[in-house]
Amino acid sequence: MAVRTTVDIPEPLHDRLRHRAERSGTSIRSLIVRAIEQVYSEPKKGEYVTGPLVTGQGKLGPAFPENENPHDLVLS
Repeated sequence: MAVRTTVDIPEPLHDRLRHRAERSGTSIRSLIVRAIEQVYSEPKKGEYVTGPLVTGQGKLGPAFPENENPHDLVLS
């Protein structure tokens, strides 16, 4: 069952939709429905990482270690 909805679309966007529909041989309605399905029908795989991957209270190593074992610096 379809639901009818009225949406005010800015005229420049409507013109672009109309031209795209003419070029692809489809209707504006099908373009809009397909765009909504692409954005909202698939659940996201995960969330974007916005913070550090590793958190902790350890001390930072030297900025430019010279005669150090890198593994000791990472795991300290």
